[in-house]
Formats: sequence, C-alpha cells, structure tokens
Amino acid sequence: MNKVILPESEIPKEWYNVLADLPEKLEPPLNPATKKPISPSELEAIFPAPLIEQEVSAERWIKIPDEVLKRYLLWRPTPLHRAYNLERYLDTPAIILFKNESISPPGSHKPNTAIAQAYYNKISGIKRLSTETGAGQWGSALAFAGALFGLEVVVYMVKTSYENKPYRRILIETWGGKIFPSPSNRTEFGRRVLEKDPNNPGSLGIAISEAIEEAVNDKFTNYSLGSVLNHVLLHQTIIGLEVKKQLEIEGLYPDVVIGCIGGGSNFGGISLPFVFDKLNGKNVRIVAVEPKSCPSVTRGKYAYDFGDTAGMTPLIKMHTLGHTFLPPAIHAGGLRYHGMAPIVSKLYEMKIIEAVAYTQNEVFEAGVLFARTEGILPAPETAHAVKAAIDEAISAKKENRKKVILFNLSGHGHFDLKAYDDYLYGRLPDHEPSDEELEESFKSVPVV
Repeated sequence: MNKVILPESEIPKEWYNVLADLPEKLEPPLNPATKKPISPSELEAIFPAPLIEQEVSAERWIKIPDEVLKRYLLWRPTPLHRAYNLERYLDTPAIILFKNESISPPGSHKPNTAIAQAYYNKISGIKRLSTETGAGQWGSALAFAGALFGLEVVVYMVKTSYENKPYRRILIETWGGKIFPSPSNRTEFGRRVLEKDPNNPGSLGIAISEAIEEAVNDKFTNYSLGSVLNHVLLHQTIIGLEVKKQLEIEGLYPDVVIGCIGGGSNFGGISLPFVFDKLNGKNVRIVAVEPKSCPSVTRGKYAYDFGDTAGMTPLIKMHTLGHTFLPPAIHAGGLRYHGMAPIVSKLYEMKIIEAVAYTQNEVFEAGVLFARTEGILPAPETAHAVKAAIDEAISAKKENRKKVILFNLSGHGHFDLKAYDDYLYGRLPDHEPSDEELEESFKSVPVV
C-alpha cells in the first residue's frame, strides 16, 4: 500500500464518546465563585444546548447529523499513507503510517469540529460565532464552517501569529470572517492587557478571554472553542474511526499511536478510538507530544484552573502551567496553551497514555526531513508528531524489531513558510521555562 482511501459510503456515521468507558469519571467543571459543579444552564450564555448535552453525555456512540456528514464529504474520508521513503531513509524495520488530515479545505483536522459546532449553533438560532486562534488553523476552519452554514465569524488571533502568518488572516477573510490581533482594543480585557504591556505578543488564554467577552455581550453570538472541551474531542474521533477501518483493510494494527498536543483535539481524534481498544485489553502505546517551551502535561500541575487568562471560564480539572503563563512566541502557535483537555489530562494521570516534549529546532529538523522524503510540508504543530514517529522508528532499528507506528498528520505547513525560513537560516531560538518561571506561574492556579 502507498495509501488507503475509504469509499464515501464507509465514512463513520457516529462519533465515539470515551466518557462512556473511562475507568474513572472526569471531575466536573466548577463555578469559580462557589467552587461547586457548574450546571448546564450556566453554560447556555455561550454554548448551544446540543453541544452542552454532548459535553456531559455518557452515551458511547453519538450520531453524526446528516447535514454534518454532507459537509464532511467535501474532503472525507481522508487517506491513510505509508511513509515508505522515510522508512528507507531511516533504514528501519518499522512501518510508519500517517493519517493525512491536511487535505481538508482549511488544511488541517479542525473542520471536523468546526462544521459540527456551526451546525448545532445554526439550528439553535445563533447568528454569529466568536473564537480565538493560535496559528490560524482553528480560526480558518471556523470561518470555512461559518461560510457553509451562513454564520458570521469573529476571530481573535494571537498577535505573534497574526503578524507572522498573514496568509491565515487572508484565508479567514476570504471565507467572510473578521479577524483581529489579540490582545486588541476591541474588548475591555484586551485593553487592560495592552495598558500593562503594549508589546504583549498574546497567548491563546488572552484570545479566549476576548472571544468569550464578545459572546457574553450579545445574545445572538456564541463562543466556539477548537480544542480542550469534551465535545470537541468527540467530533474529532472520526479520524481514528476511519483509521481503524483502513488498518483492517491492510491487516495491520499499530504498536504506537502518536499525536501532537496543544489543547488535545487532534491527538484525541486519532487516539481515543485506540484508547477504547487499550481499555479492552489491546497492547498499544499512545503518545502525546508537546513543545518544551509550553510543557503543560510533562511539567504542569494536575489541578483546577481557568481555561483563559482573564478567569472568565469555569474552573476545569486539567494539566496546567497556570492561566497567567505566557508562552514564548514559538512558531507552533497552536500548541501555545497553558492547559490541556480534561480527557487527555485524565488519561495521562491514569497512565493510559504517555507524553514527551521536544525543542523547536529538533521539531523543525524532523519536519524538513519529512518534507524531503514524503513531499508533504507539515505544520510546525504536526512536526512534533513527526519527530516522535522518527524517534520510534530509530528505536525499532536499534532493537531490530518490526513496529507499526501511526501518527496524525494534523495539518500542512503551507502558511508556515516564515517559520521554516527561520529554521533553515538559523534564526529559530529554543526556550524552556525554568523551574522558577513555572513556580511563579503556578501561583495563579486557584486553590480549590
């Protein structure tokens, strides 16, 4: 096989909900004022009822609406590739497979949930969606989904990415979205941040605060989040469900499943169907990969914290670096988030999944190698998964054993050429927060 392409008739008709199978229940989100579990009605100011229901559902399988499936078929099912050239270059006995989510119109896995969220908001009478975006994959996916369903979309893009990735802005605007660098002067919180530091490079936490502020001030505007929440990871499981069908065709099963993590959506998408297998006795390793500059899982605390910098969200039990943590301006903008999805955090605490972290330069080295062997330029976020897959293949060579390695190629890097230019010409710094920096940031974690 070079690639396996499922017929359209084989597209999964249901999403997989891992909450039905977790050995331990997730801790509930808390009202920050009372420290008591938040009620679904309290979320209705920014989310439609169907998504709130999915957030807390214990049903294992949730039907994908026909109107969502119809839009998915614009590019799904996506191909499963075998990386023959990379295998030969590494001289490894391992089989390296990757799910190619870069072929979606916005170039990443993000439309899997953007289209679902746009649909549920549309049928709930919402006219407008506000959101944040890091590197721009999520913002462009939501603008794309908004165009398909006739919704206005407002995007707050982390300022350092807004300045370094202008083509993401143009793509968002082409699909009819409005986009602003964050922190901005449009919101009260953004103005407060800029007053303290006019040169603040922004963060996902700050952009989330601005987007939520926009939503709570307009009854026809809802907030839309591209990662972290349970319903987002639910929608992404179509990735892993397709992969399992494709592997079955080839008579293969992975020894290791790999995905990068920022908030957890693409990793959850490919891994959660395999978590189901692992919980039912399958011997499969599941590895999450993050940047050393923003190591929420590998060095963060497992605690209740806010999902945004301003403290406007409920308190969420997750791995966190503290909601005031300001990550350095690395090029993998989609991974610059202080927290991690509660589902991913719980799986790590239960030792069902593993996590590793890499520096920026070793990640780009892997991305360049992948581009030169397989021809696809991976997004900087995706290059983290590529690096881990390469390390697993090298390990298989040292051990002289065949190993099936599967990773999610969550997006292409066509809008990230400035980042690759910086790497190729030696302008890419590496940064790891010191223990002292993290301890200072941990002080912002509320006592619950």
